[in-house]
Amino acid sequence: MCGAVLCNLVADLSSPRRDTTRAVMAARLALAGVVLYAIIDTALVFLRPQLSILHNAESDYGSSGPWAWLMDLNFLLRCALSLAAVGAVSVTAAKSRGLQAALGLVAVWALGSGLLAFFPDDPAGTPLHASGRIHLAIAFIAFLAVLVGTILGWMALRIQPRWRRVAIPMAVLSSGALVPLLLLGRAGFHPQSLGGLYEKIFLGMELLWLALVVVCVAQGSGEALE
Repeated sequence: MCGAVLCNLVADLSSPRRDTTRAVMAARLALAGVVLYAIIDTALVFLRPQLSILHNAESDYGSSGPWAWLMDLNFLLRCALSLAAVGAVSVTAAKSRGLQAALGLVAVWALGSGLLAFFPDDPAGTPLHASGRIHLAIAFIAFLAVLVGTILGWMALRIQPRWRRVAIPMAVLSSGALVPLLLLGRAGFHPQSLGGLYEKIFLGMELLWLALVVVCVAQGSGEALE
């Protein structure tokens, strides 16, 4: 009898329904994380008014000064919400090489985002130190990873029933994010450039893509695994 109870418990723990429930929870946490991230970013604009929305990088809000810790917290939040999104999609989507590559790249973006909290950048117009150089290198890798990852993710998910209805917005956000990233590469960050604006548009598009993807998981609590 004990053996039967144990077998039933193991079967329940490994059941697709339980996995789907966990995926829905992860998706909802990721979605809440995106909303909280946007709120913190907006708050920092008012908490550190000496920094320009148009000219300063988002990372400048984490440079030495008041409220820098809040931007560091946001980097860690971006890491957590991105990993939650990866987990939610990995459980609910049909497996493919393209999707595995996409999720791997988004995970790189997530881990890179977390690492940024430990290497403060140097604001535009100030001398570049070792920490700032490391910050830029990590950000470069993370930005490229999420750009390619979301494009591959769109290509893999667009044919799956759960995401088919949002295939066009996914395409616009993932592919369209290349435009502000190229503009950022051309403008760079200095007191008179629009690099800060381009970076914020890029980040916004990528986070909206993640939010769109996890909404489809969060709303599908009754659907079986793909």
